Amino acid sequence: MANPTAAMLVIGDEILSGRTRDANMHHLAGQLSEIGVTLAEVRIVGDEAATIIEAVRALSDRYDTVFTSGGIGPTHDDITADCMAQAFGQSIDVRDDARALLQAHYDKSGIELNAARLRMARIPQDATLIDNPVSAAPGFTIKNVHVMAGVPSVFQAMVASVLPTLTGGTPLISKSYTVFRGEGDIAGPLGDLAKAYPALSIGSYPFQREGRFGAQIVLRGHDSKLLDDALDQLAEAFA
Repeated sequence: MANPTAAMLVIGDEILSGRTRDANMHHLAGQLSEIGVTLAEVRIVGDEAATIIEAVRALSDRYDTVFTSGGIGPTHDDITADCMAQAFGQSIDVRDDARALLQAHYDKSGIELNAARLRMARIPQDATLIDNPVSAAPGFTIKNVHVMAGVPSVFQAMVASVLPTLTGGTPLISKSYTVFRGEGDIAGPLGDLAKAYPALSIGSYPFQREGRFGAQIVLRGHDSKLLDDALDQLAEAFA
């Protein structure tokens, strides 16, 4: 039986312009692999409402779970929450449960909960809050979409809150083998190995070290014994 599938929607002009490097996809992919959920697609969109709405609807329909990052802060261009509400036909306003979390956080810090900060308590009516132990402003889950902050430390904390609620499958296992030959020399044996082990994913990643060409060959799959057998075949082919 195939593992559950997931997609990620990264939201923000700053990602597309190159001003900010996205670290969240790398973290999410690793976390999902450990619980046997396949991250099958990642999309990056700017701060444009129609594009966000179209993308999240498409991903929600296609995959078991969707994660979004970015656009739920206090500024005018943080439009993700409104887009999620519109995408799934819900009303949105400041919710008492989200407001209470922010009020307690800012009272403790001696900071005013002003109108800008209160924007982070605007949550679609039927959404479930996602805990944020870092800065209190919650994410939320609407339908099968988990809406999270773009700040890596907060995103990671929210992922940790959501993962226990997911139904996983068989964890993905990776094994690697280093060979000091050019890709043109290893392509044939790797092709034969891929045909012999169709259940495995086999990738070749070339490098150059101290004037020598080589490749890191990475085998991925869900069956540890199958991976070990393939690795033995690989070692024999390049002995």
